[in-house]
Amino acid sequence: MAERRKPSRRANGEGTIFQRKDGRWVGEAYVLTTEGTSKRVTRYGKSRTEVHNKLVEAQQKSSRGVPVANKAWKLGEYLDYWLEEVVRPSKRWNTYKKYEQTTRLYLKPGLGNQRLDRLRVAKVQTFLNQQIKDGQSLAMVHIMRMVLGAALTRATREELISTNVARLTTLPPAPAHKSKPWTADEARAFLHAARDEPLYPAFVLLMVYGLRRGEVLGLGWDDLDLDDLVMQVSWQLQRIDGKLTRTPVKTDAGDRPLPILPIIYEAFIELAERQMYAKRRAGADWNAEWDKIGLVFTTRNGGPIEPRNLSRAFERICVNAGLRRIRLHDLRHVTATLLKRLGVPARDAAAILGHAKISTTMEIYTDSNIDDHRMGLGKVAGELFGASES
Repeated sequence: MAERRKPSRRANGEGTIFQRKDGRWVGEAYVLTTEGTSKRVTRYGKSRTEVHNKLVEAQQKSSRGVPVANKAWKLGEYLDYWLEEVVRPSKRWNTYKKYEQTTRLYLKPGLGNQRLDRLRVAKVQTFLNQQIKDGQSLAMVHIMRMVLGAALTRATREELISTNVARLTTLPPAPAHKSKPWTADEARAFLHAARDEPLYPAFVLLMVYGLRRGEVLGLGWDDLDLDDLVMQVSWQLQRIDGKLTRTPVKTDAGDRPLPILPIIYEAFIELAERQMYAKRRAGADWNAEWDKIGLVFTTRNGGPIEPRNLSRAFERICVNAGLRRIRLHDLRHVTATLLKRLGVPARDAAAILGHAKISTTMEIYTDSNIDDHRMGLGKVAGELFGASES
């Protein structure tokens, strides 16, 4: 390490500034850290004035309550911390897995060695552009930016950085997934085709109530009040670390009571009778661990149903019935669309569907299709030319 020269004369509160033997100027001063303690920071420059200005900037930020990081985080290190300490405890497991995979496969290999506090817009922009050039789908690159942006937002809240550089990058618009939900006729055709299926009640809950797949499979008999005809949606079934687990729904809006309609009441009674018969028949082979939980929907031996198997059953019924293919999750869109067309207020629809934000419901309620256009234009034509012309 080069020997220090005698510090030059400095202004009050400026810190220490000196010139090394190699001619480079160095400045040191104490500033506030993110842990609330003081820390000595070092700034370098080609002249005394340059170093002085850097120290003044650091001290002014400190006096405004903007602390410096207590350690020099690498981006990869911070992403690991963010995933385990922030995302995992607060997000759905599937969300955590998507963030973790995106971080492990793309963000850490491409940007992980960058200093968190020195990450710049140009570096992130170059990384994203290169991903597109390498053949990654635009949708995947948008996910990379979204995940990185979420992590850097947290870093700004922890006062480790002052700017979220990921939010300042630009990408071509992501391709929109525009699914055309089933019409009421298509939905009725599916329910008719599924009527003799063991999982028919599950499809009723998916179609009529708009429940999520995990919510349906996590439903327990204790959640059903068959006297007052109320169903409490409070649990979900998820695969966590390779094991099917029943966990509480993540949001207050998701934890919701719903009325038990006659059609599903009859299905529940029939399902309970079948399950009691299956339990007697299985005897000692009945799954004792899950029997204590008392799931409504189980396998033949009383275990939980693999969520993917419910999706496979849905796809099989669609194929056999010759129905237009949609995703299982799109059944929620079918429910929301029917609620909209039947005049159910958006706030009530949000409560039924368990949307944490009514803006999510409004995206569906403000969505329109050719049938809506036809009806609207028909009303205009009817006013102008009479009903016979519309």
